[in-house]
Amino acid sequence: MLRDIHKELGIPEDYGTAPSMPVFEEPDSLVSVGPNIIGKEQRLTPETARAWQAMRLAASNESISLLLVSGFRGITYQAELFRKKLAAGQKIDDILCVNAAPGYSQHHTGRAIDIATPDSRPLTLEFEAAPAFAWLTGNANRFGFSMPYERDNPWGIDYEPWHWFFSKDAQR
Repeated sequence: MLRDIHKELGIPEDYGTAPSMPVFEEPDSLVSVGPNIIGKEQRLTPETARAWQAMRLAASNESISLLLVSGFRGITYQAELFRKKLAAGQKIDDILCVNAAPGYSQHHTGRAIDIATPDSRPLTLEFEAAPAFAWLTGNANRFGFSMPYERDNPWGIDYEPWHWFFSKDAQR
């Protein structure tokens, strides 16, 4: 299935091999964590949802507002994002700098979240200057979250200070 989707979208055959990127499976179980900043219901794995709620509450207790932009995105949804961008005239190489190919997105796991705050526009680099980002940098690991798309990350994904990934194995 992934091979067919990748071929349709024009994703290079060697995508995900150099450097090696993991292929992510969709989870068996997801729970609602409420609407995102535009009112669309979001879902995460149960463990991620608990960690997200605890982290959000801890931030709120320090007057930091964390808002959810996106959580789980299935492979089909990810492919649709690519189709829309291609239809708008974007080149596949440019898309692959800001979106992982279907099958390779951490959002497929239900353990990735994109975070915003009222202090900055969502999904922009200005998030890095917001107090919420400073709070996340110092505290997110206590809740099992890390920021995988740092500057110059090995996968060639653009720097995403708003993208955080929950790992059961993270230091807490």
